[in-house]
Amino acid sequence: MQSQRSLEPQFKSAPASPILVEAEKLFDQMKELSQSVARRAYEFFEARGRELGHDLDDWIRAESELLRRVPVEITESDDQLTVRAEVPGFSADEVQVSVEPRRLVISGNSARWAEQKSEGVVYTERRSSQFCRAFDLPAEVDPARAGASLKDGVLELRLPRVAPSQAVQVEVKTP
Repeated sequence: MQSQRSLEPQFKSAPASPILVEAEKLFDQMKELSQSVARRAYEFFEARGRELGHDLDDWIRAESELLRRVPVEITESDDQLTVRAEVPGFSADEVQVSVEPRRLVISGNSARWAEQKSEGVVYTERRSSQFCRAFDLPAEVDPARAGASLKDGVLELRLPRVAPSQAVQVEVKTP
């Protein structure tokens, strides 16, 4: 008889929106991801007998193994920027967002485990997926008023624009 048990974490009350974090935390995570890709690319280089001339191929192969591609759309209106990112398979508590006046960083990390047991055979599978994207924004936004939601695998960020400052005419006096 075959039984299947999922070791996937159970969240009692997942947040309704992704976690907003400091930019420094996400930059550290981006650095770690880059180092992981570099290590994996070097493993490919060694496995090929240290043959030179395939660095880019090794890097791209390592990235495709370790990182998930996340399509993003940024739209502008008079009062806000709207960012939509496709992140299927990620829950709101697995996505982190950092908003600065002219920069946005979106990151996600998800891990799933499954185990199957039958007569003397144990099969365990682990799936891990992560992404990290950074963007320079086309307009200055107010990070304190930013909002985020995740629905049907689409992360939507609403970033209110900062009101443009009004020019003031200054009278020039001579002493």
